[in-house]
Amino acid sequence: MNQERAQRFLLELPAVRDDLPFSPALLTRLFRLTDENGASPLEAIADAIAEDQGLSARMLGLANSAFYGLQAEVGTVARAVAVLGLREVRGLILALGMRGLASARPLPPGFALSPYLEHQLSVAVAAMELARETGVMDPDDAFTAGVLHDLGKLITALYRPDDWLAEARLVAAGPLAWHEAEELHWGLDHGLIGAMVLASWNLPPRLTEPVNWHHAPDAAPEHSEPCRLLGLADACVHERTGHPLPDGDRIAPLAPGVGIKPDTAREATDSALAARQPGLLAAALA
Repeated sequence: MNQERAQRFLLELPAVRDDLPFSPALLTRLFRLTDENGASPLEAIADAIAEDQGLSARMLGLANSAFYGLQAEVGTVARAVAVLGLREVRGLILALGMRGLASARPLPPGFALSPYLEHQLSVAVAAMELARETGVMDPDDAFTAGVLHDLGKLITALYRPDDWLAEARLVAAGPLAWHEAEELHWGLDHGLIGAMVLASWNLPPRLTEPVNWHHAPDAAPEHSEPCRLLGLADACVHERTGHPLPDGDRIAPLAPGVGIKPDTAREATDSALAARQPGLLAAALA
């Protein structure tokens, strides 16, 4: 086990924010403005985004792309925020951040970025639907947490490619789930890595905690139900897309903890995946 390497890596994670394609202060401000208890006017949110010219241009370009299919041209950030809605805008900015990180460094051989991003989006829509079914988490927060749930895998691949390759070899020799290979390799998993990066971006605990504990929700010190919900969405997507996790059926033990039957969770996931339409987030991640 490479515990010393792991500890050094954890200490270096806050520096990841320097590679974001926009100021990390924007994320702090955006999440404060779009807080679940906030009632900030759309103009304030648009003003925060408009301070970054590159981000504003990218958002307007996406809003006017064929992916979204708006009938009239969107000419201002304020109009884009009003038309698209806060969840879409918040998800878009995070997606652009992830895409920017992935463009900053080479990925190791074997890391398939497109399937990784597709899984992030699938878990996001499944988590949002399960949140609507159960009421244990705000659906918009569930969507955002889903977009970010495996961020730690991407961070490891970008900033510690040799360790990612070592984990990939353990998975290939399996049967091991990826988080089990991570624990075996260096005693931590991608949930913790992703959560620490997000915390350094000043994202709120209601998002960082589910990301941190989605593979071990029973160990979560707080937000245990949202942690279970995100883990359930992840497990359902893996099963429904033909890639079940090798550590056994995680749906049956997780579903009752958020007040839903396993088959109902599967049906909700099927419905969410079938209804998913290409949109701004898919365009940003493409």
